[in-house]
Amino acid sequence: MTAIVSEASRVRDEICAVGASLFNRGLTAGSTGNISVRLGDGGMIMTPTNASLGDLDPGRLSRLAPDGTHIDGDNPTKEAFLHSCMYCERPSAGAVVHLHSTHAVAVSILADVDRHDVLPPLTAYYVMRVGTLPLVPYFAPGDEELALAVKSLSGRHHAVLLANHGPVVAGTTLREAQYATEELEETAKLHLLLRGQALRPLTPAQVEKLRRR
Repeated sequence: MTAIVSEASRVRDEICAVGASLFNRGLTAGSTGNISVRLGDGGMIMTPTNASLGDLDPGRLSRLAPDGTHIDGDNPTKEAFLHSCMYCERPSAGAVVHLHSTHAVAVSILADVDRHDVLPPLTAYYVMRVGTLPLVPYFAPGDEELALAVKSLSGRHHAVLLANHGPVVAGTTLREAQYATEELEETAKLHLLLRGQALRPLTPAQVEKLRRR
């Protein structure tokens, strides 16, 4: 029991630190975005509903049982189902980050993207940290169909982009999920900056070599 309490305390502090870092660098605004970490017992600690990632209180973060029952803290984010879908389909996932980051959302609104892989392989780090990025069709926030759409993709992809909404990214650790989300946002920014220019993305052979690593 002491080990579980100690783990939960560490996780709470880490979520608050990551949330502040993302907020202070403009990767999320207002009360948008949410973060969760899966505990060793299968439960989760998650940011609360209507909370700013820049001003989180460790003691008020939501704790959920493995079955999703709310144990303590404030009520969990209304988008908790996005996190649950990732954990359900990805046993190795230890954390999930969901943001409404500006450039990723902008790309999710474009009409001419490849829905099977939204962003081109512009850099090696994008390929290694994100890989392929499918676009989830638009559903209103909280719609059960959105949960089912994310679940259908998350077994094969640790990162998805919700149309007209933002990215959902899982990682084995919170830092890995954070870094992958940031890499996704930077690549979206590059993609928008380079629209209309002649591009030289990584070749299929270069991409395959990176994925084998």
